[in-house]
Amino acid sequence: MKTVLLALAAVAVATPATAQVAPPPARPASAAPARTILFIGNSFTQGAHSPVRNYRAGTVTDLNGDGYGGVPALFKLFTEQAGLNYAVSLETQGGRSLGFHLTERAARFNRPWDVVVLQEYSTLDRRRPGDPAAYIRDAGTLAAMFTRANRNAEVFLMPTWSRADQVWRSGSPWSGTPVNKMADDLFTAAMRAKAASRDIDGIIPVGLAWNRAFSTGVADPNPYDGVAFGQLDLWSYDQYHGSTAGYYLEALTVFGRITGLDPRTLGPNERGADELGLSNAQASALQRIAYETLQAEGRR
Repeated sequence: MKTVLLALAAVAVATPATAQVAPPPARPASAAPARTILFIGNSFTQGAHSPVRNYRAGTVTDLNGDGYGGVPALFKLFTEQAGLNYAVSLETQGGRSLGFHLTERAARFNRPWDVVVLQEYSTLDRRRPGDPAAYIRDAGTLAAMFTRANRNAEVFLMPTWSRADQVWRSGSPWSGTPVNKMADDLFTAAMRAKAASRDIDGIIPVGLAWNRAFSTGVADPNPYDGVAFGQLDLWSYDQYHGSTAGYYLEALTVFGRITGLDPRTLGPNERGADELGLSNAQASALQRIAYETLQAEGRR
C-alpha cells in the first residue's frame, strides 16, 4: 500500500512543463440536430458545496431558473470536446426525491426528450433510509411519462455514492459497514427499479465508480482520519456531498455511459479539470476509474 501511495503521489505532482500545456481544442461539433438531455435530481446533480455548482451555467438550461451548471454543465463540456452536439437541461432541487419532482415539477419537464437522467435522494427514502419502494415506483412513473412523450426516449437511473457521514458516524443503517456497501445498496435499488419498468433503459454506476476509486487507492475512503498523501478526497467539507473531484468522476461516468465513448479519450489536458483546479494526473486517474467501472458493468 505504501508503494501504491508513493506512486500516486509522484504522478499527482505535475512538472512545470506539463502544467503549462493548453487543453486540447474541442473537435468540430456534429452538424446533426442537437440531442436533448434532461437531468432531474437534487444537490448531487447540482454539484452543491463545490465550484461545480455554478460552473459554466450559461451553457445549459436550468428549468427552474436557479442558475446552476453542475454536473450537467461538465457533461456538456465533455461532449463539446468530443465533437458531439447535446442540448443540456436540468431540473433540480436540493434535498428532494424523485417523488417531489414528479408531483411538484412535472409541468416544467413533461415534454419530449432524447435522454433523461434520474437521480434519487442519497438514502433513497428520507424517513426510511435504504427503503427502495418509493424509488422503484416514482422512477417507473417518470420513465413512463417520458416514453409517452417520446417513444424513443432513453431513461437512465443514476445511483450515487456512499456518504462518509452515513458510514463513519453512528445513527445510520450503514454505520460501521464497509464504505462500499451504501453505494452497492443504491445500485441494487436502481437495478430493481429498472427490472420493474420497461421504460427504464439503463444505469449510470456513479456510486460504483466511487467504490473503485477507493479500492484502487485513487481516493481516500475515510476523510475523518485525514486524507492520505497522494489520494483524492471525493467528498466536500460536510463528508456528504461531492468535492470537485467527486463531481468530476460523476460527470465522467455519465459521459461514458450516455455517449458510449471512452472517458479516457478526453485526456489529461481536459478543459474542465484544468478550469476546476484538478491536475493532469488527477484528471487521468479519474477518467481511468470511470472507464474501468463502465467496462465492468457493461450496458446494464
